[in-house]
Amino acid sequence: MKLISMIVLGVILAVVLGFVALAQKSKNGAPPGLNNDGVLTPCPSSPNCVSSEEGAPESHAIAALPLSAWDRLPALIQEKGGRVVALRNDYIGAVFSTPLMGFVDDVEFRKGETEVHVRSASRVGHSDMGANRKRIEALRVAL
Repeated sequence: MKLISMIVLGVILAVVLGFVALAQKSKNGAPPGLNNDGVLTPCPSSPNCVSSEEGAPESHAIAALPLSAWDRLPALIQEKGGRVVALRNDYIGAVFSTPLMGFVDDVEFRKGETEVHVRSASRVGHSDMGANRKRIEALRVAL
């Protein structure tokens, strides 16, 4: 019984340390920014990303924000717990961190002619349990 308890404890410790290492890895880097075509970088195949850019697969697609939101976004990002790390006339890059482990997600906005395109993606891992989609919808509601 003692051996089984030690094995279970060891497995739990390994899992926790794995998550801590992954959270630390996510803290390196920056939002990807605009690609050579002047649009937000496409989402990877993993389900931890949403994008309003044309051509986003249905599983990643999310509606763009109204153009009228642009000037309010930097303050709203901070109000919702994010940090603006890049601010230009046509681009806003921000980061959000999860409260418990500090996993970093990149949230980006591109000012288009008629709307504000958005991309929100986790830096590491595969699934985000819908966190990026929920974040963008919460910003939409707050606007």
